[in-house]
Amino acid sequence: MEAVPARVRAYVTCVALAVLLCVLHLPGVHTPWRAVTPWWAVTPWWVVTLLAALYAACEHVVRRRLGGTFYPVLLAGAFLLPPPAAALVPLPGALLSRAEQRPQALRRTWRAAELALAVWGAGRVHWALGGRDAVVDSDFPYALLPCGAAVLAFCAVLALLDGGILAVAERVPVRRAWRGLLSRSLAPVGVHGLAGLMMAVLWRSPYGPVAALLVLLPMCVSWWVFAQYHRERAAHQATIRALVQAVDIKDGYTRGHSERVGQASVMIARELGLDDDRVEVLRFAGILHDVGKLGVPTRLLRKNGPLTPEERRIIELHPEYGHEMVRGISFLGEARAAILHHHERIDGSGYPYGLVGTQIPESARVVAVADAFDAMTSTRSYSRARPVAVAVAELRRCAGRHFDTGVVDALARALARYGWHPAVTADDRPSDQSDSSDASGPSVPGPSVPGPPGGDRESVGRGAP
Repeated sequence: MEAVPARVRAYVTCVALAVLLCVLHLPGVHTPWRAVTPWWAVTPWWVVTLLAALYAACEHVVRRRLGGTFYPVLLAGAFLLPPPAAALVPLPGALLSRAEQRPQALRRTWRAAELALAVWGAGRVHWALGGRDAVVDSDFPYALLPCGAAVLAFCAVLALLDGGILAVAERVPVRRAWRGLLSRSLAPVGVHGLAGLMMAVLWRSPYGPVAALLVLLPMCVSWWVFAQYHRERAAHQATIRALVQAVDIKDGYTRGHSERVGQASVMIARELGLDDDRVEVLRFAGILHDVGKLGVPTRLLRKNGPLTPEERRIIELHPEYGHEMVRGISFLGEARAAILHHHERIDGSGYPYGLVGTQIPESARVVAVADAFDAMTSTRSYSRARPVAVAVAELRRCAGRHFDTGVVDALARALARYGWHPAVTADDRPSDQSDSSDASGPSVPGPSVPGPPGGDRESVGRGAP
């Protein structure tokens, strides 16, 4: 069993004790009418049992088979039951679920405790705002107010506890531990809260629990579709990572270049106002633009001396090699055109087909600028890195002849607004790049590069193609 710091065990124990106090607090949570009857005497235990079994089944199917978390049953319990009883609903499913990492018992206890405390908090807020009466009377739209407040409380408790475990277990600074946890969970949990409210209203209606359970069917179908989308997206990312890693291994001098070109392509695309789908495609295009180097002999990619005309022609085949490699990958869309044409130039001096102006696909014009920018601002075996401001000035000088003027302007605006914060270069030293605001960089700027800038060693420092 892996060693767990004592502070983590103490934190989990405190949360578990808090749940125990909430459930066993004898004065209890009275009914909304302030009756003196303790909560366990007015709790329909068959409802608790059914909801607990239902959540355990959902935990098994959704969490283990589809991935993610499924909250409608828990929130329905918060809307139907006294808060201490609602806190019991997640316990069997969480305690019996499989933990992916050790120590499993501690992880199960933690998950059960945080969910129970979150459900209890949601139930307290819901009952305090008269939500139970609104559910029983199907009082819409008033029922939405306590429901929304309960969802907010549920998310707040989870965010508070998750931030705490990050700060305690992983030593994340307190100012960062809770950052974004609440805001990221509100929208998805809000949808689950509406489903839980529908379950609770139908449960209290003449149609009964069977109708309430039917609410879960479309939720499970939509969750399955959502999970399939994310699995497909993960497969896409794995495919791209494998291709990029292969290129990085073969051409070690440009390791990290692909990711940085993808980053710059995204900055340009967003500045141009492209929709999110096209921004994602351009990110793929930037990352994979040099995948054709896998078809180029390694000795040419790593050659330090000048290239012969024949060697240069061989290297200039890499866009066509890359296009053939990704031809069958349907999700890349217009990224395939960018891979094929990212060395074309506006004046027709590029390759492989010598396209002119708008004959060059927009995606290729974006990647061409991103590629040239990173080539100039990165230290290579054959050139020193330039400051960001110098690189932008060089791109502007070549705009209209080799690069699309609008794309160059978009990159300059994005750099002025956000700066340039790329990944670490191949030699594990911080990249000699900086924000355009101060144009800082290496203490001595690199030597002037004759001809227009380009992204590959066959064009950088060797003149225009």
